[in-house]
Amino acid sequence: LAVDRVASLEVFCGLDLVFWGLIILITLIIKVCPRGQRTNYQKICEECEGSPELYDWLYLGFMAMLPLVLHWFFIEWYSGKKSSSALFQHITALFECTAAAIVTLLLNDPVGQLSIRSCEVKMLSDWYTMLYNPSPDYVTTLHCTQEAVFPLYTIVLIYYAFCLVLMMLLRPLLVKKIACGLGKTDRFRSIYAALYFFPILTVLQAVGGGLLCECHSFLFFNEHLKVFLVDISIVLLSLRY
Repeated sequence: LAVDRVASLEVFCGLDLVFWGLIILITLIIKVCPRGQRTNYQKICEECEGSPELYDWLYLGFMAMLPLVLHWFFIEWYSGKKSSSALFQHITALFECTAAAIVTLLLNDPVGQLSIRSCEVKMLSDWYTMLYNPSPDYVTTLHCTQEAVFPLYTIVLIYYAFCLVLMMLLRPLLVKKIACGLGKTDRFRSIYAALYFFPILTVLQAVGGGLLCECHSFLFFNEHLKVFLVDISIVLLSLRY
């Protein structure tokens, strides 16, 4: 019965290891693996010691560039056609996102290093473990929700939080000092826009992060998509000017 129960578990539920002297006992205490760990083929939680693959880095780079591109777009959109403050705002936005990325990497495991320790992404369901909580006896649900794709899920959310904090600390002072050619309302519109798109990006990462990561090869390498994005950019610029 115990063997059947273990076999019926989903891949995200782990078993406890109990050390008794020199003997290691595997108990049937089913639990969620701590952050930074995931189950192996024996359903035992073990530390993730790998590093992100190339496609994982491309995904992180894509998600990190989104706030910067949106900052630059709205700064250009709401600045005057000959506004000298736009360049300084572009540089400030670049500094904010770069500083947020560095701080996020330093605070992530391993702490104090510009590197990432990650778990291997094996399937799409790794991103949505909350949908795979098993019920071995069809009555009691075992809650084994965890970050099986550590740290690809939370590191982006932490990065967005730091971007928002740095923007609120730096940008209003800069805009107030140098954006004298704009009205009092217009000069802060790019900041107001960021207060809208950051929650949208957060929801996008929380809900669609797995889908974006799984289709990254299409997003980055599809030639038709590149042409489409260039056309959209030309249309937006023509509307702006």
